[in-house]
Amino acid sequence: MTITCPRCGRGYGAERFAGGRTLHCACGARVGVPFQSGVAERPGRPRFLADSMLGGLARWLRILGYDAEWEPQIDDRELVRRGLEERRWILTRDRRLAEAWWTDSLLLIRADHPVEQLGEVAARVPISTSRLFTRCSRCNRRLERLPPAEEARLRPPDVAGPVRRCPRCGRIYWQGSHTARMRRTLVAALGAGEQ
Repeated sequence: MTITCPRCGRGYGAERFAGGRTLHCACGARVGVPFQSGVAERPGRPRFLADSMLGGLARWLRILGYDAEWEPQIDDRELVRRGLEERRWILTRDRRLAEAWWTDSLLLIRADHPVEQLGEVAARVPISTSRLFTRCSRCNRRLERLPPAEEARLRPPDVAGPVRRCPRCGRIYWQGSHTARMRRTLVAALGAGEQ
């Protein structure tokens, strides 16, 4: 199969466009074939892979309970390869990346502030608040409930509710006044109608 340039008609082998990869033709036009990843139809909760510029957005997605990997040192080709292989939404602020890869699972984020970026994601991908505070905001692991004795020892005196720990980094979490502020921020970002 041959893919032709829409401007000059030059032909290219279809294998050059795997995964939505594009190229610049000698005439200067961008040539490619949009790639349907199937990520939007994947059953269960959406998963994300954020590029180096979106660490704050990944953190907010984790606070919401989403599996949101963040790679501060990943090149474009590896980001797309891994996102497609793991069936994740690929989040980037890099306009050149969005131009070079035409895949339906790549979201170009335009906002500067992480909370506004979260709103952009929610406009394209269904986002729910039903699993708040169930993942480590630092390393993305699911939090584990502590044994009752250890929970009682670690719980601050003015806090009711569960105390959880990240199995990877050991960070301890509980719901205090900071989580109330986070909830208000999320309502503002996602709208009061989110579940």
